[in-house]
Amino acid sequence: MSAGASVVNGIVSFYSFCILAYVLMSWFRPAGIFYDIYTILGQICEPYIGLFRRIMPATGGMDFSPLVAMLVLEYLIRPGLVTLIRITGL
Repeated sequence: MSAGASVVNGIVSFYSFCILAYVLMSWFRPAGIFYDIYTILGQICEPYIGLFRRIMPATGGMDFSPLVAMLVLEYLIRPGLVTLIRITGL
């Protein structure tokens, strides 16, 4: 795997972890430093998750948009970017 593909894999993995942490923290009432972390994660993750929230309605009070966002990130965006990097030779 090229260096560029490794960087893309690392960035996508980190962003997926941020989305997961944001979703898990939203289930609880973060306070103190955890609220600050939750706010920062929201600023990082919400623009991407919001794309899927506008498309998908909440089903029975459950919001599946973070799950769909992570699946798209892992199975469409990551392979597409890695293939593009391999083709360009970066």
